[in-house]
Amino acid sequence: MDKPSPPFDPKDFRRALGMFATGVTIVTTCSDDGTQVGVTANSFNSVSLDPPMVLWSLANNARSLPVFSTSQDWNVHILSNAQEALSNRFARSGEDKFAGLSLEKSISKAPLLPGCSARFQCRTAFQYEGGDHTIFVGEVLQYDSSSLPPLLYVKGGYALAAPMAGPVSTESQANLEGASYSENLLGYLFGRAHFQFVHGLRGTLQARQLSDTDFFVLSLLSVRQPLTTDEIAAHIAYTGVDLASGALQSMVQRGLLLEHVGDATQLRLSPAGSDAILHVLAAAKAVESDLVQRMGELESAGLRNLLKQAILATDPGLPKLWQAPVHF
Repeated sequence: MDKPSPPFDPKDFRRALGMFATGVTIVTTCSDDGTQVGVTANSFNSVSLDPPMVLWSLANNARSLPVFSTSQDWNVHILSNAQEALSNRFARSGEDKFAGLSLEKSISKAPLLPGCSARFQCRTAFQYEGGDHTIFVGEVLQYDSSSLPPLLYVKGGYALAAPMAGPVSTESQANLEGASYSENLLGYLFGRAHFQFVHGLRGTLQARQLSDTDFFVLSLLSVRQPLTTDEIAAHIAYTGVDLASGALQSMVQRGLLLEHVGDATQLRLSPAGSDAILHVLAAAKAVESDLVQRMGELESAGLRNLLKQAILATDPGLPKLWQAPVHF
């Protein structure tokens, strides 16, 4: 006689299911008395192309279930990567989720949110019992989509999607197997990407007779100033630049920085320094714009996200550069 299977551990089962990456949606509808209702859901899926049909599910203990069960019309919004806060808002209960939101015209009374990767305006075709959830199957009456990268959910957190990259320095991925030093080394990828990006600014730096150290300091002071010599050194310590060699004094002498001597010497941009960094940053934005156009918005968003993760994982404790404004 076969032994009965052990009962599922709900937390472990949820963790296992979380390995499957999904999109993030907000489903909205409107009650008979005009109350707008919306929930965050990642249970959305396609059902049929002809006729066009989609489905999603809602927990049987959800406070909004009675409204969705009786309302025939509902809209599914596939959220873009910039709508994480909106996802969190509609995942909470006990607040007016639509307060302050600009809505667009819908073919029904169901609210239609802007700024999404895609939207589907639906009418209920079937409802099914699905364990502790109710499954809604709807016919798509109208839809639209944009080029905005979608927001994903995997392993219990938000994520971004990006296509797999091909080889950059080898004829094929097979050539990388067993190699102790290959293009898959993060140091190689970071270094090459950095120098190829900076190559696009090099002409502007040379025309302005700016060294890499000048660029680091001017960029820093364009965000925060004035700063003391020690504060500047703390912010750019990761670059390996030795400011004790007279780099800052040289910039003062060349008219790029203004110096205020007090209890602690403070430095700020001079008009010439401000003009120089504006031209370099304009060149940097042009290089970035070209890169985004070549890579695509989806891949660029993923790249920013991964670079931030790498910086956080390797941060030696550098001071925060951008700070929240102080309100009095």
